[in-house]
Amino acid sequence: MGVNLDKPSRWKADIARSVDTYNKWFLRFAPVAFRETRIQTTKEVRAALETTKNLTDVSPSVLSGNPKILATLRMSTCPPLAVDRLIGLAGVSDRLVKSMEKEGRIPDGRAGGTLRAELRKIGDIIEHMADPDIFVWLNRKDPPAELEVERAATVVADRLCGSVANPIIRNAQEKRQLAAIKSWLETRGYRLAVGMGSPKFDSMAPGTFCFRMNVPVKLRGGRRVNIPVDAAVMRKTARKGKLPLLFEAKSAGDFANVNKRRKEEAAKMAQLRHTYGKAVRYCLFLCGYFDTGYLGYEAAEGIDWVWEHRIDELAKFRL
Repeated sequence: MGVNLDKPSRWKADIARSVDTYNKWFLRFAPVAFRETRIQTTKEVRAALETTKNLTDVSPSVLSGNPKILATLRMSTCPPLAVDRLIGLAGVSDRLVKSMEKEGRIPDGRAGGTLRAELRKIGDIIEHMADPDIFVWLNRKDPPAELEVERAATVVADRLCGSVANPIIRNAQEKRQLAAIKSWLETRGYRLAVGMGSPKFDSMAPGTFCFRMNVPVKLRGGRRVNIPVDAAVMRKTARKGKLPLLFEAKSAGDFANVNKRRKEEAAKMAQLRHTYGKAVRYCLFLCGYFDTGYLGYEAAEGIDWVWEHRIDELAKFRL
């Protein structure tokens, strides 16, 4: 018998309550999370401006020594450049640009002359398209005033934060959800697996839990990979050899995106069952906009869930 997956008569009422719960949190805490990120991002933009001498030096040596600044430079142009647009305009390797963006480094194996030529092309595009309304000093001889640099850094930071607004909010919500799970478990005598080494998925001690665990699975064809799960909980009554309960913390601020991503959980469940059999329990902890289409899809895959507004239903998993 399931906790929620087999009770469709309750779904619509729960959806309404979940939307209300998310919206109340968003109105109170999302602006704070965004502002805190913007403050930190502004500091990073100021550092990038200092490195590039206030955008007057975007040379290959500067880019090779500071590849992390590329995202800031893309948001400094008019119009701001998406990663693929920069690759196309500069005519450079997508591996180079994406490695600088995602990993903050120059990829291995780039020949010296070729690398310098590609970085020169990137720098030329940035300098050519630098936004004159933000960097007002670029077309004059006088150096920028401190207030001008601060204003420019704030504008670019807003652009950067705007481009990743949803991940900022999603990360803040995930932290809150995991904190709620932690509080619920500790109130009932469970303890976080800290100071006990990194527990393996199949050898956690009874009465313990951990967050952001990598679970090894075997793909069809025999290749093994790790898949991340947000929380793993080993029941107090678990016998040796039993598997922990696995939870994915999910939040959403609209109905459209969840139905685009609903196959992700189904794919994880399929991989877990292929590796560990039908005994594995992979469940969701939901807050926000999850409609009946999403819930029905997950239920059909055998994935159960707990709503954050009814967190005490975690107990129905015999925790």
